[in-house]
Amino acid sequence: MVRGKTLMRRIENTTSRQVTFSKRRNGLLKKAFELSVLCDAEVGLIIFSPRAKLYEFSSSSMQEIIERHQKHIKDDQGEKPVVEQNSMQNLKHETASLMKKIELLETSKRKLLGESLGSCSLEELQRMEHQLERSVNIIRARKMQVYREQIERLKDNVKDLASENVMLLEKQQTSGEEDQGEGLSTESSEKSDVETELFIGLPECRTKRPFKN
Repeated sequence: MVRGKTLMRRIENTTSRQVTFSKRRNGLLKKAFELSVLCDAEVGLIIFSPRAKLYEFSSSSMQEIIERHQKHIKDDQGEKPVVEQNSMQNLKHETASLMKKIELLETSKRKLLGESLGSCSLEELQRMEHQLERSVNIIRARKMQVYREQIERLKDNVKDLASENVMLLEKQQTSGEEDQGEGLSTESSEKSDVETELFIGLPECRTKRPFKN
């Protein structure tokens, strides 16, 4: 099962944000130290808190690490073609622009959900109110359309059921008439099988002889 990526965003609560910063900072410093010791790597880590307080770690001289980093960047850029450098720069600008748009969309979504409205002006609140009203009208129109479609389907089902009932009644009537016809035929046959008596001779001495049709 593939899990979707969780969208990270800025923590709004100041206290929670500060607690999270302290925990993540300490964890990051610890990982940097472990990496330098276990792997014999040259590590330099610089962190500025939201209040511009500096936290840093370096496995050797921080100044030397920074100079080495700058030299590496210059050497790397000197080896790359100018076109590739421009492409990378454009890609960075596009990425930064997309990140800013995402942040603006997230902020707008939170405001529409009724969160973080403290910094909104009266015009912005009125604009959001009109936007929500338009959205509600669209939702209501769609809901009525769904209702009408469901009613039409129910009407069609009623018609189908009525047709089936008529067909069942016709079958029952036809079956009843056939049963009556069979009953009359059976009764006639039974009457024809009844014995009749034939009398022969004078009344004083006549004898009965059975006779069947």
